[in-house]
Amino acid sequence: MRPEPTKAASPRLTLAGARRESKRRKRLRTEEILARLSEEYPDADCALHHDNPFELLAATILSAQCTDKRVNIVTPTLFARFPTPLAMAEADLTEIEELVRTTGFFRNKARSLKGLGQALVSDHGGQVPQTMMELNALPGVGRKTANVVLGNAFGIDEGVVVDTHVQRLAGRLGLTREKTPVKIEIDLMDLVPKDRWTLWSHLLILHGRNRCKARRPLCDQCVLLDLCPSAET
Repeated sequence: MRPEPTKAASPRLTLAGARRESKRRKRLRTEEILARLSEEYPDADCALHHDNPFELLAATILSAQCTDKRVNIVTPTLFARFPTPLAMAEADLTEIEELVRTTGFFRNKARSLKGLGQALVSDHGGQVPQTMMELNALPGVGRKTANVVLGNAFGIDEGVVVDTHVQRLAGRLGLTREKTPVKIEIDLMDLVPKDRWTLWSHLLILHGRNRCKARRPLCDQCVLLDLCPSAET
């Protein structure tokens, strides 16, 4: 069992200090963060329930500005009714809207899902493509969604998923000064080994939900206490 974190004898790292950290020291700190979170959350995985790449892709589209918990409530009925890209492509738009209504922005999401089915059938033989470029060309799919699908459905570490939790924790941990998801992703990709990019996102998301909460972080319960320049002690 990992011992409780203790304060270092040297002055505590501050956000200003983190900005002056050498790249080597920041990578070493990131490596330790990764190791501790891996021990804290040994079963870290994608929270969206799915049985195949198409289901994960559709669920990720629905997860925009919606909780994974809510999406997981909606998708069983949605996938029972429209289990394949062809079925989604031929679906009545109004019916899709009703099935995804509680995820928010349901009209836009329903159009994206129907368009997604149509594009997969017409351009990819009904299969979900396995490249960033092809995924980004699909309706409702941006880089974040593509990273989720590539990393979790195909085991391809193409990038780092940057959601609100990852963005918040990366800033608090002093791993980036950037504010936009794409630039944050670039910084994190430079610090984390490529074969851990997908896992890294899962770990930060879980830690953001359980400890490093947006409004009231539970710093006194955090395994990263001595590594975090934003810790409240």
